[in-house]
Amino acid sequence: MNLEELAGRCGEWLRGGGPESDIVISSRIRLARNLADYPFVRRCSDSDREQIEQQVRAAIEAAPSMQRASYYRVDELDTLDRQFLVERQLISRELAEASGPRAVAIDAKEQFGVMVNEEDHLRIQVMHSGLDLEEAWRHINQIDDDLEERLCYAFHRDLGYLTACPTNVGTGMRVSVMLHLPALAMVRQIDRLFRSLQKINLAVRGLYGEGSSAMGDFYQISNQITLGRSEHDLLEQVRQVVPAILEYERRSREALLRDSERELHDRISRAYGILSTARTISSEETMHLLSSVRMGVNLGLIEDIEIPTINKLFIHTQPAHLQKLRGTTLESADRNIERAHYLQENLKKPDPS
Repeated sequence: MNLEELAGRCGEWLRGGGPESDIVISSRIRLARNLADYPFVRRCSDSDREQIEQQVRAAIEAAPSMQRASYYRVDELDTLDRQFLVERQLISRELAEASGPRAVAIDAKEQFGVMVNEEDHLRIQVMHSGLDLEEAWRHINQIDDDLEERLCYAFHRDLGYLTACPTNVGTGMRVSVMLHLPALAMVRQIDRLFRSLQKINLAVRGLYGEGSSAMGDFYQISNQITLGRSEHDLLEQVRQVVPAILEYERRSREALLRDSERELHDRISRAYGILSTARTISSEETMHLLSSVRMGVNLGLIEDIEIPTINKLFIHTQPAHLQKLRGTTLESADRNIERAHYLQENLKKPDPS
């Protein structure tokens, strides 16, 4: 599977299915693992990193649960391809911007992947569409078991899995859900919600993880620490709080419909109008307007557009995706023109005749 093929389609986590998919975009579980015979990545030599990459690649190729994975040496990719994988949520910005031997394995449906030589020697992740934490845990647990049979992980009898960051020691597990919360943002309750989450040790991040902004009203909610907590505890911590967030968002949407339907409909219609007619448009404005349109589709205020189409547009209108789809590098102004053209093509309503 080459990256050009990947650019032309959407991963399983973007299909708009799964439980609670009107608000929950995806469920993701990530495991941090290190090999016992090598220092942590930041203290590794290039020779160490090369040996780690070779050992992990051999394990991936032999693991039954990863037989359909494609493997890429990230250090051999150009800047555009690395940015493309970041936009696709398949690698982190840290892996894209690092130096030395590093890699990623990705399955054709984009449901699982393994980053090699990021902050830790291995970062295993699974992403499922909608609120599907139980199945995501079953999936990643099988991959982890398959790899652990072929690799010697750094493990301490009392502390658990040893990781580069102390907050990940123990299970090495990060459980997260990506939520679309436009109504809470509109009624200005989002900051209050996040302060409440921080009090119970849940982190809030933007679309692209730590340090990123909440473009398009997308937020990732995840556990902050793993030490002293079991995998079951961490799953429960996130699973118990998500229904309350979903309820707050739905109540906010209902309140907007009840108290400000005309203004809400106008906002959504204007967003759709700009997206479908603009001749040039930035990535940031596109994300902001698509957020309103996505809510409008879910509220039945816009017809003849499906959620998977909107989900795809959030990703495919990002800078690297546009250039991969076009097959050439584009300056910022040209990307804005190409983005507007791409939006028009994908937001065309069917001819009633």
